[in-house]
Amino acid sequence: MKIALDAMGGDFAPQELVRGAIEAVKSLGVEVVLTGDKERLEYELEKSGAPSQGLEIAHASQVVPMDEHHPAESLRHYRDSSVMVASDLVARNGASAMVSAGNTGAAFASALLRIKRIPGIERPAIGTVFPTVDGCCFLIDAGANVDCRPHHLVSFAIMGSIYMNKVMGIDHPRVAILNNGEEEGKGNQLTREARELIAATSLNFIGNIEGKDIPHGGADVIVTDGFTGNIVLKLAEGLGTAIVAMIKDGIETTGLRGKAGGLLLLPVLKGIKRKMDYSEYGGAVLLGLNNVVVIAHGRSNARAIKNSIRVARDSVEAQIIEKIRDGLSEIKEAE
Repeated sequence: MKIALDAMGGDFAPQELVRGAIEAVKSLGVEVVLTGDKERLEYELEKSGAPSQGLEIAHASQVVPMDEHHPAESLRHYRDSSVMVASDLVARNGASAMVSAGNTGAAFASALLRIKRIPGIERPAIGTVFPTVDGCCFLIDAGANVDCRPHHLVSFAIMGSIYMNKVMGIDHPRVAILNNGEEEGKGNQLTREARELIAATSLNFIGNIEGKDIPHGGADVIVTDGFTGNIVLKLAEGLGTAIVAMIKDGIETTGLRGKAGGLLLLPVLKGIKRKMDYSEYGGAVLLGLNNVVVIAHGRSNARAIKNSIRVARDSVEAQIIEKIRDGLSEIKEAE
């Protein structure tokens, strides 16, 4: 399997992306095509001691800046950017999936332009694995669509359910709508109407879920619009790092007794930190396109890139695109 990696996208490109690609080739049984400046990438590969097989370079002369605020429009000026070259590779069947840690809007726009939507999907959505007390859940949409209509949430629910079943191995995933209360009548017009539509499908729909119940594993698939979902995701990310920092500060300021207790708790604390670390989960999948696209965190290190490539590989092997096409009959039932 060949994965196209936008090797110039991200805060730590290309060094960390090249390292992550090398680790993926060594441990995941995939081939990786690095898209970007050939001279720079060849230098990084040589410096990192890359294996002789499994890695190749597709030259791209441009990079979409991380702070580009109008990525869809700017792609006209970045036709030979690393993200566009990666999208082209997938669209021409030169690669099975694409991974990018670059400008999210540019990755989204280039994928729409080149890879295109699955027929019947109006709005592709970003789905991300979210850690819970007893495992994980899947939040969709996590930022692709800030304004949604009720039937968009139906397609998000279907795609999220299929992903959790086929990729994460959960039988009959519990699907819920993120809302400001559990009661049936709660929410705004979007969530109330979407609830009725999703309830009419054959999904394992359990109704509304409040934000406080997400970390406790109240549902396997959390459906929401991209505006709300992205806020939830960013809050959780910031809260996770803040909790770790507060624990560390508390241990350091309580004297020898606190430090001794901290040493005893160290294995537990490391486990919690690892579970809350986005780099362990890899990137978020952009569902609803004709091929697998994974959006990695802009601050991805080598481990995060390797795990993002793993997410792409697992999604391809699970035939997630074909399963979503098959599952679109659910939308017709809801209409």
